[in-house]
Amino acid sequence: MEEREGRFIFDKLSMRIARFIFCISIILVPCRLYGQATPDFQRIILGYPVFSQYIHNGLMINPAYAGSREALSAVISYRMQWMGIADAPKLQSISLHTPLKNDKVAIGVNAQFMQYGVTRSSGIFAIYAYHIRLGTGKLSFGLKAGADLSNTDYTGLLGITRPDPVFENNDKPYVLPNAGAGVYYFSNKIFAGFSVPSFLFYRNIGDGSTQAYHSFSEYNFLISGGGLITFSQLLKFKPSFLLDYSLHDANPVNQFDINGNFIIADHVWVGGSWRTTEQVAVGMLQVNISQQLMFGVSYDYPVGRMNTYSKGSSEFFLRYEFGSQVSAANPRYF
Repeated sequence: MEEREGRFIFDKLSMRIARFIFCISIILVPCRLYGQATPDFQRIILGYPVFSQYIHNGLMINPAYAGSREALSAVISYRMQWMGIADAPKLQSISLHTPLKNDKVAIGVNAQFMQYGVTRSSGIFAIYAYHIRLGTGKLSFGLKAGADLSNTDYTGLLGITRPDPVFENNDKPYVLPNAGAGVYYFSNKIFAGFSVPSFLFYRNIGDGSTQAYHSFSEYNFLISGGGLITFSQLLKFKPSFLLDYSLHDANPVNQFDINGNFIIADHVWVGGSWRTTEQVAVGMLQVNISQQLMFGVSYDYPVGRMNTYSKGSSEFFLRYEFGSQVSAANPRYF
């Protein structure tokens, strides 16, 4: 009897994974014709925004995170990158996700906005996730689809004598549809995630026109994981990491963070990160103002060469969970 039930669960899981892979294949097949190597000078790289407090908003790095808070969760954040440098990036993000009534399906939306110099870029993505109970936790499969947008206004540049044929007109706005996917497992003690932020890539083919293509050799993988160590009811420790790994770049590790947070009385989070790739030390403080509202602040201090030019980076975030059922007896740490 137990063997039959186990086989039934395995068959259902296999069918769901097969459907998930089929959906991804539908996205990728039309783009395979453009999978030839693209010179670096033709590639359009908008850049992946760096946030330090993603441990409290996993939707930034993995669409499968949607619904894992078991409430309608809304997060806004603001980041000032490389303070002290003129026209340095400023980043804002808005995230919203919730499980539906059947508790297996979750939906969400994630929007990010960035301004640096005379360029403004943004990305808006709708998110779908499906949860499966696995052991003491849940395994979630997530998909996202939307577009990145970028626009450069050359009239803001100094030192250009008009008319200048190179800067005669503003750069044509880019509208770059894209999709991504992820897998996320979470329980009361551990979590692990794996995601591909973008399936599609773009090349500039001249006159401001773009062409989409797909190439496995240009994939980026975001890998995260962590756990919870309980010392007492008043003190817990949450270690975690984030790895951004590229198949295209000569140096494949774009970002590697090692994080640690002490949780005091389930109300105050104090911790830090070490970003090995940039030689940046991050200090973080988050406070649960109520069972539904959390406020956080972080400061990135550059230890390496950027210390000469930058005063560091600051980030603020606010999370509110509507109708949350979090309680002292059942807090959520992931």
